[in-house]
This record gives sequence, structure tokens and C-alpha cells, in this order.
Amino acid sequence: MTSRQTDTGLSTGTDYETLARRFRPIFAEIAHGAAQRDHERILPHDAIAALKAAGFGAVRIPVRDGGAGASLPQLFRLLIELAAADSNLPQALRAHFAFVEDWLNAPPGPDQRAWFDRFVSGQLVGNAWTEVGDVALGQIKTRVAQRNGQFVLNGSKYYSTGSLYADWIDVYAQREEDGSDVIAAVSVHQAGVVREDDWDGFGQSTTGSGTTHFRDAIVEAHNLIDFNRRFKYQTAFYQLVHVATLAGIAEAAKRDAAALVRSRKRVYSHGNAGQASDDAQIQQVVGEIAAWAYAAQAVTLQAAESAQRAYEAHFVGNAEAEHALNVEAELASAQSQLVASDFALRAGTHLFDALGASATRAPFALDRHWRNARTVSSHNPLVYKARIIGDWAINGTEPPFVWRIGNGPAHGTK
Repeated sequence: MTSRQTDTGLSTGTDYETLARRFRPIFAEIAHGAAQRDHERILPHDAIAALKAAGFGAVRIPVRDGGAGASLPQLFRLLIELAAADSNLPQALRAHFAFVEDWLNAPPGPDQRAWFDRFVSGQLVGNAWTEVGDVALGQIKTRVAQRNGQFVLNGSKYYSTGSLYADWIDVYAQREEDGSDVIAAVSVHQAGVVREDDWDGFGQSTTGSGTTHFRDAIVEAHNLIDFNRRFKYQTAFYQLVHVATLAGIAEAAKRDAAALVRSRKRVYSHGNAGQASDDAQIQQVVGEIAAWAYAAQAVTLQAAESAQRAYEAHFVGNAEAEHALNVEAELASAQSQLVASDFALRAGTHLFDALGASATRAPFALDRHWRNARTVSSHNPLVYKARIIGDWAINGTEPPFVWRIGNGPAHGTK
């Protein structure tokens, strides 16, 4: 299903190694500066620019429309490789690839063609969904209204991941006239969009996840999309980006542990060999990290196959079968997230057991692997994922497909 491009215009796969070779020199350069960027909090504008120029944002676009026609498992393999270089970057591009996926599922026509052309030209999309401030659960204060013959957007959002690097922002809002939920695609190239670099998390510090303000920002009418038109496996997709990021973090922990043990000259008198690379216990530590990285990647790609099946089912015309595959994709994503989170966090901690105290020096930034994994794992709490999976296994209860956050009913708003 995911190994070759068909003549249907769907993105069902290409030769992965040929595709990956296009980006691996960029990944290597990104990895070279990752520790310094983390230590000094340098935003990766150059890295994003290099990926844009190489067509990374268009890998899912069908070949006949100028993209690479990659399948979802192939996209997530690329994101794992990118995350191993710098785990901030897949998360910074998360909203972009979700927005691409939505247009892949959209009806053919001039709007789809226009967005495909933008993606192929290198334009990127950021995210602005989460409301700022004291809001009730599910409340949306960001509004689209018609003023003087044009639509304008007003409101503020936090966790605006990737928006600092984007040409457009995917904004979750409501129409002022009737309160219906919409997605507004807003160009950042206007005075009405103000982006702040105020994300202060201890991990994933350069994802561009701060606050965005919209002050009478202009939205073209054809860039207002009813939310219920969004692709049906979107929650699975969004979480799979996190899962791929976690798998990449585990791979980076393995890479750094092996390289530092290989070059280490100092040993302990109570160790097992004359050099660290020959010490059986140290080999065991690195071997365990390698196994966790392998398993995290395996569950990511297995879950991605479910998402690909959901994508392809959208075009078959069997609503019941499509829904079943959307449920499968959601559950696969949740299960893989539980496993990959555990393995990445273990890997980020365990690598220090293979090294000496010098490995804790701040310029090495080896702690970024755990910090980044902990931050990614804190999205959409794992305890609820486990409960949803258990409810399905026991009772056959379908998972939710739309999640909201805000003050609970007992607290209300000020």
C-alpha cells in the first residue's frame, strides 16, 4: 500500500532512500549545531531555511503536483531522522505537515491547487490553536468577523508552535456571526499578526511556541475553512509527530552515548576494562539504549501504517470502513505514544550511566535529550491516553477525536 506512487494522485510512497538522501546532508549540518543552539537558545532559522529550500515541506504532495509523493510512514521516518539531528525541528514543522495533510484530503479544485503550489514553493504554516488566559473548557475567544467587506481576525493564542518560522498560521477560531468553529489560514506578512518568542519551557526551547496576537488580521474568504471539514485522522497525525520526535530523541541518545564512550580515555579503577569501549557493563548500557531507540522507531512506523490506511480510505467512498480505520489510527497513535515516551525518557537518563560526571557539563547539552523528551511527552497527558486505550480494550469505547483545554466547570472564568 505504501511502497509506490500510483496514478490516482494520492501520496502512496516513493523510494525512501532516494528521498532521504536529498535531506541527509542538511540533517547532518543541523545535528552539528544542535547542542550549541540548545545551550545558547539560538533559534534555528538557518536550519528551517535549508529544509524549505530542499522541498522538505512538500514531501507529502503528490508527484504530479510537484511534490515527492511520500507515504505517511515515509514522512515519519524522515521526521525521526530530523529529530535525531534536532528534536525541536519536527515539532516546529508539526502544524505545517498537518495543514498539508488537510489539503491532501480536501476536494480537488483551485483552492487545493493554490495551496499545493505554496507548499511546493517552500512556504510553511505554523500553528495557533490554544487560547491564552482565563478561559472555560472549550471556550474560543479568537473570532473572525466581517468588517468593511473583508474578514478580520482578533484574539491571542499560546503554544503557537512553528509560527516564528512560518509564512502562514493555521488559526482555530469562531465566526462572530454564529459561533461556528473555523480554521483561518492567516498570512504573517501583515501588521495585524504579532508573534512573540516567549516560550519558556525547559525543553523544546527553540520550537517557536510562544504567543501570537491577531489584531484585525486580514483573512481571505477562501482561507476560512469550516472545522468539520478537517481531515478525520488529525489527532492521530498530530500525536504521531510527537511520537516520531520521541523516537528521534532516543536515537540521538544512542548516537551520543556510543560516540562519547568510543572516544572516552578515562576509566575507573573499579571498572571492567582498560578502556571504556571494552567495558562489558558500559556496552550493556549503550546496548539497552540502542534497543529502546529501535523499539521507539518500530512502534512509530507501525502506527504510521494505520494513518496511511486512514488517508487512503478517505478516497474510497465507504464511510463505515473509513471511520473504522480512523479509530484504528487513533488507537495506534495513542499506544505508540505511551511506548515511545517511556523509551525516550529512559534513553535520555540512561546515557549518563555510560559516561562520567564530565558528561553533565552544560556546553555538551546532553541533558537536552531528557528535557526534550519530557516536554514532548507532557502534551496531551499520557495517563488519559492509557485510560482511553484501556476503555477500548475492555469496553469497545471509541476514542475521542477532538480535545479541548481550559478551566473546569468548578472554576469558571474571571
